[in-house]
Amino acid sequence: MGLFGPLKPLHRAEEDGKALAKTLSWPHLMALGIGGIIGTGIYTLTGVGAGLAGPGVLVSFALCGLVCACAALCYTEMSTLIPAAGSAYTYTYSAIGEIAGWVVGWALILEYSLACSSVAVGWSAHLVGWLNEGIGLQLPAFLLNAPHAGGLVNLPAVLVSLAVMGLLMVGARESATLNILLVIIKIVALGAFIILGFPAIQAGNYDPFAPYGFIGQQIGGEKVGIMAAAAIVFFAFFGFDAVSTSAEEAKKPGRDLTIGILGSMAVSTLIYMLVAGVAVGVAPFQEIANSAEPLPHILREIGYPMVAGLVGLAAIVALPSVILVMMYGQSRIFFVMARDGLLPQAVAKVNKKGSPALITMITGIFVAIFAGFVPLKEIAALSNAGTLIAFIAVALSMIILRRRFPDLPRTFKVPAHLLVGIAAILGCAFIFYSLPVQSQVFTLVWMVIGLVVYFSYGKWHSRLKKGA
Repeated sequence: MGLFGPLKPLHRAEEDGKALAKTLSWPHLMALGIGGIIGTGIYTLTGVGAGLAGPGVLVSFALCGLVCACAALCYTEMSTLIPAAGSAYTYTYSAIGEIAGWVVGWALILEYSLACSSVAVGWSAHLVGWLNEGIGLQLPAFLLNAPHAGGLVNLPAVLVSLAVMGLLMVGARESATLNILLVIIKIVALGAFIILGFPAIQAGNYDPFAPYGFIGQQIGGEKVGIMAAAAIVFFAFFGFDAVSTSAEEAKKPGRDLTIGILGSMAVSTLIYMLVAGVAVGVAPFQEIANSAEPLPHILREIGYPMVAGLVGLAAIVALPSVILVMMYGQSRIFFVMARDGLLPQAVAKVNKKGSPALITMITGIFVAIFAGFVPLKEIAALSNAGTLIAFIAVALSMIILRRRFPDLPRTFKVPAHLLVGIAAILGCAFIFYSLPVQSQVFTLVWMVIGLVVYFSYGKWHSRLKKGA
């Protein structure tokens, strides 16, 4: 028994029909991480971040990358130590206790569901823009906007959510294999932007480098500065944690998870730094901030309209990979919480391929409804809050288990674990502090709702409480 309720055993065999099939190897997991990390963030948040921090958005990306690198190290140790599905929820449940595990699982629902829905809405906007400018096709406005925007439903966002749901229901391996192709398309498109944009960099665009300072300030009721930008562009980095949700499906967890998590973080951070550096070097940051599609906009401005169109098309083709990764992660979190009895166990079933088809369908419908009908303003900040809570919990769990079980065999060990773990916790706490106040308040309300659900249902149906 831990301070926050019963502790889940580090290793527990699951009954037939409730264990996920081991079908994924390290290329699938690395592509899963890159697919989740390189998405809406790089295509849109580069401009948003530049508007908040100026060229200093480079430091914002670097700081996020550093904090996420510390968190990724903690995730790698925990996922190889506890190669079970559930990611931060499972690790926290095993290290700190059931109540803390539930809180983190509830936070992950906030992260994955809202992020998944927001990417679907972003994909819809890219598609509509490309159809209008590319082939002159205009779709009815009432089918492109949610009710809060004067429409009936954002139909493209609903359809892409359901399409990804269908793919995930086929099986994890098939989904991950397609994801590899989509990741290659994204990397090629971003590579083209870097190569063509680099010669057009003007040094003067980097001055002043940090017009709003580091800690930031309030301008017009909005937080600005390098840390304010970091709190938003942090959205661009999470995705590697979805790799750890696949731990139970990895063929060789020790090798595959280590390469998948750390490899995807390293590649993605490098790409982000290069893209952001070129973007703010080619055009004044105010210009980038005012564009809904900063990368194609820059390419058009420097005389590459055809490539701009192809980069925009690559976003349309490849952004569903982000939806795939987020929906995959969400379905696995739901699945494990249900398998543990904290949600109805009836949905914790797998099909003949070892894939949780029922929970995937429920997740897909949930995401599609949010994407089609619910206003998702401040979505990046809200999703970030859930992620930051999960990252803090994983780092804390790693430190606790090192102290409780120092001699337990570990495939991967975090170097200087106390330093790295504390850096991840403090870094995430500082970024959370830099979030918009309304996002912090919403997160608190969400957590209160979660605790009500736990104490009215989960606590009484827990497998550990029943001794299962």
